[in-house]
Amino acid sequence: MSVENIMQAVHWAVLEREDVALAAFGQERLDGKVAYLATLRKDGRPRAHPVTPVIGDGHMFIFLEPSSPRTRDLEESPDFCLHCAMSDSSGSSGEFQTTGIAVKVQDKETRDLAESVSNFRPSVRSLLFELYITDALSTAYRSGQPKRRRWQLASAIAESS
Repeated sequence: MSVENIMQAVHWAVLEREDVALAAFGQERLDGKVAYLATLRKDGRPRAHPVTPVIGDGHMFIFLEPSSPRTRDLEESPDFCLHCAMSDSSGSSGEFQTTGIAVKVQDKETRDLAESVSNFRPSVRSLLFELYITDALSTAYRSGQPKRRRWQLASAIAESS
């Protein structure tokens, strides 16, 4: 993983700081719940996997089995898209999606942090990835009409320049 790729994405804390409501909605829809992670296979075709994101202390993590196809996918191409599960076909609970770069975590301190904010006990053999984000999107349905809210890293960088 190059430093350039990581610098093109940010910790969850940046979303929390720049769009409090969107970050809170995303955490409510994702943290400790089943969500769907889209990755790219070696041949470039997309693949979706159920995962349980962990959000806390300004970070978003996922624990993965070492032999899982999603682990191989992220090690070969760290780009991801994560979408919350839906409670019904009408989307009454709302949708949340984020994209970014997954980075395998090697240090014990960060793993200890991820385990401390998790609502489940990950397997000792599980690999930990931090999900750095580039954008986030929510969709709420009011009277059948979609109401969207979007945050993008590019706009955050432009505003701080």
